[in-house]
Amino acid sequence: MDNTPPHPALAIDVGGTKVEAALVDSLGVVIAETRHRAPTGAGATSAELAAAVTTVVTRTLADLPATSELRGVGIGCAGPISLPDGAVSPLNLAVWRDFGLRSLVQDLVPETTVRLRMDGLCITLAEHWVGAGRGFDNVMGMVVSTGVGGGLILGGTTVSGPTGNAGHVGHIEVGGFDDPCVCGGTGCLEAIASGPKTVAWARKQGWTGETGEHLSEAYAAGDAIAMRAVQRSGRALGQAIAAATTLLDLDLVAIGGGFSLVTPDLLRFAREAIALRTQLPYATRVQVVPTALSGDGPLIGAAALIHRAALVP
Repeated sequence: MDNTPPHPALAIDVGGTKVEAALVDSLGVVIAETRHRAPTGAGATSAELAAAVTTVVTRTLADLPATSELRGVGIGCAGPISLPDGAVSPLNLAVWRDFGLRSLVQDLVPETTVRLRMDGLCITLAEHWVGAGRGFDNVMGMVVSTGVGGGLILGGTTVSGPTGNAGHVGHIEVGGFDDPCVCGGTGCLEAIASGPKTVAWARKQGWTGETGEHLSEAYAAGDAIAMRAVQRSGRALGQAIAAATTLLDLDLVAIGGGFSLVTPDLLRFAREAIALRTQLPYATRVQVVPTALSGDGPLIGAAALIHRAALVP
């Protein structure tokens, strides 16, 4: 007997290393047997990236039972994006500049609603819906992984901005750091605290590991350089959150992404940096918590663009 809900959304998450798609039901549950992924990566051509998206979408559509009706398609993609024309220019996928991602997907699902937002906003929607942000109306969701992304819900409603890039906290410049960023800025959070950039900093100090996983192991073993690297990134993370909170009066920041799992101390270091704002109690009250959604958050958030459309003007 088929137990697929009758009106699932098709969720798509496009990132720097992979693209995933799955059916997600109206309760925010990813239907596991419908989940498909394909690699992306900085070395892929534009055509290869487009083919990867087409492949996972086609495979997921094939899993939709004949008795079910697709409610719509939600896409989360690394930014920046151009909301008016559905184009994307992810900084970690250099061959895509003003690429018509929404049109690519729309052609695969004619006469079906297709909505696109930044992946950080999708993460925030997911946390607000079924994750750590339930019960809070002023939330920032963050992804700390290959890059650093973010999204905002203020007063219970998502904030996208006219181009769709509001909440891109990865490109807030952090005081006391001079790391160059691919965006052209200096001292951007992404250039300091993303997984690859933290690893690169540690290697410049003489550490010999190669990946975020290696860094996690070294940190747990008490390696001095690994510990300094994680503390440095956590401090930058906290400074950026503090800056965003002083501007927006946030209640809660929920953080996911692969590198956020390097050690629980990463968020402790962030909280310590926020706590230094001793004369700003409205800022230091912000709660900084790990995601409650594991690796499902990006897909749940993309589906929320359809299932929770009222929150996404």
